[in-house]
Amino acid sequence: MNIVIIEDEIKTAKALAKMITSIQPGAKITATIQSVKTAVTYLSANVYPDLIFMDVQLADGNCFEIFKQTQVLSPVIFCTAFDEYAMDAFKTNGVDYILKPFSQESLDIAFKKVALLQNFFQVNEQASARINTLLGNKETTGKKGFLVFKNNKYVTIQTDDIAFFYIIDELTTLVTFTQQEYGISQSLEELYKVLNPKQFFRINRQYLISYSAVKEVEHYFARKLIVKLNISTGQQLIVGKDKATLFLNWLDNP
Repeated sequence: MNIVIIEDEIKTAKALAKMITSIQPGAKITATIQSVKTAVTYLSANVYPDLIFMDVQLADGNCFEIFKQTQVLSPVIFCTAFDEYAMDAFKTNGVDYILKPFSQESLDIAFKKVALLQNFFQVNEQASARINTLLGNKETTGKKGFLVFKNNKYVTIQTDDIAFFYIIDELTTLVTFTQQEYGISQSLEELYKVLNPKQFFRINRQYLISYSAVKEVEHYFARKLIVKLNISTGQQLIVGKDKATLFLNWLDNP
């Protein structure tokens, strides 16, 4: 289970992380975030974690601003010293609302709630999949194609034919596996929200790459990674240490 902690008090975040891993030994704290701004940037650019622990009052504002500025699809356990935000919490993705100081018991109950929800949706997802199979339906996840304009013509590029997207000087370019390039109007943030997260990963601020385009990955200094694609990108693709584990997990779970 990949978990993100959004908490502006560093000592509290460390204590929470320690308590989480003692209750859930297999859990990985993939990021610890202190502000609304950083949380929006992180959630917009990374694969959604399995669970988020979120303080209500952060360094630069109220955590509910995060939900206004980006899409949050992960279940959230809210952690705060105040109880007046409970209604707002459960209007979002809140599965539990824990008051500080944390206790082993309150966290254990929260994880049990998450487990119950996961089991419920897994059973229903499996039932839905069986029904779709019987009806001959196929799963459709993410945008299937892009309408582009080049040489005075509109052309539809299938998403499966796209190797990567990149941005330079605020201009976004779509690149196919045949190395055809097309300018598009969407930002990488907008693209990531409409694409299948199993198919595309935003490795850094400039590149959003396809799983099928990855040729190999090498370790780089300071726990970073170098990604090599099946086609030339014109520059070295670096995955920062903050995304390295998420990226490798993404490659391991196509």
